[in-house]
Amino acid sequence: MTRIILSGCFGKMGRVIENIVSSSEDCEISAGVDISDSSAEYPVFKSFSDLPQNAGDVIIDFSHPSVLADLLLYATENKVPCVICTTGLNDSQKTDIQNASKSIPVFFSANMSIGVNLISELAKKAAKVLQGDFDIEIVEMHHNQKIDAPSGTALMLADSISEVLSDKPVYEFDRHSKRMKRTKNEIGIHAVRGGTIVGEHEIIFAGNDEVITISHSARSKQLFATGSVNAAKYIKNKVPGMYSMTDMINEK
Repeated sequence: MTRIILSGCFGKMGRVIENIVSSSEDCEISAGVDISDSSAEYPVFKSFSDLPQNAGDVIIDFSHPSVLADLLLYATENKVPCVICTTGLNDSQKTDIQNASKSIPVFFSANMSIGVNLISELAKKAAKVLQGDFDIEIVEMHHNQKIDAPSGTALMLADSISEVLSDKPVYEFDRHSKRMKRTKNEIGIHAVRGGTIVGEHEIIFAGNDEVITISHSARSKQLFATGSVNAAKYIKNKVPGMYSMTDMINEK
């Protein structure tokens, strides 16, 4: 039995995870962390500093970047593996995650969907083949309640593409403010917010007289929640280090 500490348990993703776990026979939510006042069938604490030792086997975090420092402190002191799914983290926080992974296993992914991670690999292959002759643009669309822009997934896709390019690109987020031609050494990243869009990502390779697109459409938050629960089971008994969806997929 995998005992899960759910950070952000009263958020939208927290509620979806709760529903998935409730029908599972090999995991349970043993504790939650959330600043909101609500009720649950498990004990809920306002912060990780209030959380007792041995509260669970693994942490799933779908909360807010401001929670990260206390989460990592608790996790490293108590040797609890983490699945970090919160987006909007800055470079310093990502460094903190890397440092924590030296003493505990950390599963970190901007997107918990197998499909998104697959198109990331396809985009890398396409970028390697097409580089120099095709302009690359990324368009992401999400619901009107999403705070961060561009999405963590869009940045993940851009980073994956950047890894294989001979000349490292510049990310262009604000082209409308510049009156100049597009440079070859850039990746345009565009955010759309509206309605209840769960998540849409499209990578555009635009060349002379042809356009190639790679896209993914998420129809439900459940696919991200399912991915995080599977990651929690996967990482429970791993040695310290950084793990990703690619590691989990390749081990199947």
